[in-house]
Amino acid sequence: MKKLLLLCALFVCAVFVGGCGEERAAEVTGAQIVYGSQDYDQINPLWNEYGEIDRLLFDGLVRRDGTGAIVPGLAASWEYDPDTYTYVFHLRPDVRWHDGKPLRAADVKFTIEAVMNPLMESVNAPNFEDVREITELDDRTVRIRLSAPNAAFIDYMIQPILPAHLLAGRDLTTTGFFHSPVGTGPYRMDHWEAGKEIVLAKNEDYYRGAPKVDRFVFRIMEDDDAEAEALADGTIDMAHLSAQNAAQFHDAAGYRYYDMKSTDYRAILFNFTHPYWRRNRDLIPAIAYAIDRQAVVDEVLLGQGVPAYGPLQYNVYNNPNVEHYDYNPGKAQEMLEAAGCKMGKDGYYMRGGEEVGFRITVKNDKAGRIDVANSVAMQLQAIGIHCTVEIPAEVDWDGQMAYLIGWGSALDADAHTYKVFVTRKAGNGGLYSNARVDAYLTAARRSSDPAERARLYGLFQEEIAKDPPFVFICYTDAIFVARDRVHGIPTDKLLGHGGIGFFGNVNEWTVD
Repeated sequence: MKKLLLLCALFVCAVFVGGCGEERAAEVTGAQIVYGSQDYDQINPLWNEYGEIDRLLFDGLVRRDGTGAIVPGLAASWEYDPDTYTYVFHLRPDVRWHDGKPLRAADVKFTIEAVMNPLMESVNAPNFEDVREITELDDRTVRIRLSAPNAAFIDYMIQPILPAHLLAGRDLTTTGFFHSPVGTGPYRMDHWEAGKEIVLAKNEDYYRGAPKVDRFVFRIMEDDDAEAEALADGTIDMAHLSAQNAAQFHDAAGYRYYDMKSTDYRAILFNFTHPYWRRNRDLIPAIAYAIDRQAVVDEVLLGQGVPAYGPLQYNVYNNPNVEHYDYNPGKAQEMLEAAGCKMGKDGYYMRGGEEVGFRITVKNDKAGRIDVANSVAMQLQAIGIHCTVEIPAEVDWDGQMAYLIGWGSALDADAHTYKVFVTRKAGNGGLYSNARVDAYLTAARRSSDPAERARLYGLFQEEIAKDPPFVFICYTDAIFVARDRVHGIPTDKLLGHGGIGFFGNVNEWTVD
């Protein structure tokens, strides 16, 4: 669970991998894109579903095209038998790993079994928990039998595939592979100088066509401010920025500004094992009414986002008719007082001799979460809830009271609901438990009938509105800024948490 939450916050530490970047830089020629990036401790798509660099190095059996539709990836085609819940995938014959070895069915079997291995603590494990058997029918055909129907399973085959010939039999928690990974993606690892840069070279044999840009450099930057400064002085070509840092580039000569819609939401996750919430869980609806979400969108996101009331607002199964907890400070105070809270001399409510208040833990990342947390804390203080923000060097996940979380997937509605809200699943960081939620989400993944799924997801959203696991705050647009020498970036694609999906057609990008 600690590994999962570290991933949701996107913070990393450095490791040294290979060669001197300055010496190598003098050797390279050809077109390149330099992208401002936070550091990585390893590049491991088994448990990190948000690594931007993963999408340049690896592929899944399927992928999402520019319209959001599932299309063939490493698998040229597949069949599904609904009577036995069985998929048969036929791999492309023209795919090779970056080391020249051919893609094989053994790679698919190895990868899925690795994700399912409890030792990996993979956030993606719930996606594959219905897998009963994986069989290599031949080198290019793999059969996957499920124990029950799973309507989202084909979406989950977007999971990046890893090379069994390099990893089988190795300890995946200690191997050096994830510091020098070998994939099938449009780019291959050239060299990695920890704390400075990760340099990728184009894969001339990429099955979707060799990239038009020779190198893609992930330049390691300290934070969002440093990325904006580097973009302004020409040190880098592109960055994913917060609204505040991106504002200077809007309509600026020499730059293109990409304000892309995203399923990425911000919410307060409550640690339901904390003694405070065991005593005060009933106050969460009052907290929800005390937050002016539109003000957060306007003042923190500079209008580049929307107020949030649930986890599926960009999904076909969204239920807009649930309680939104629209800003109503008077109602919030009425609810606090009805629950036995009394205003103290210092301007904060007291209940049973205890001050009403809590800490929001947040890590400093490029999504501007600190600003969101501070805005919310000030709003709660204004109505008498003593909310503060802590930004520790290392998060005490068992001891923290609440966390400024980010989730949101552009895949099937099962993604980022089942594993986030069902009891004891890998993404359920607050240890929320509600039997009705468990039943609705399990039944929804079992059904192939869109009308039935709509009914079940509607009931799920109604239930979490009544018994909130989170207080939802806002959806954030994914804002990328690039120098105008970079071409080919789509402008109308719905992205996921952390801007996932932005690099979907990177092999088609060009530079002047």
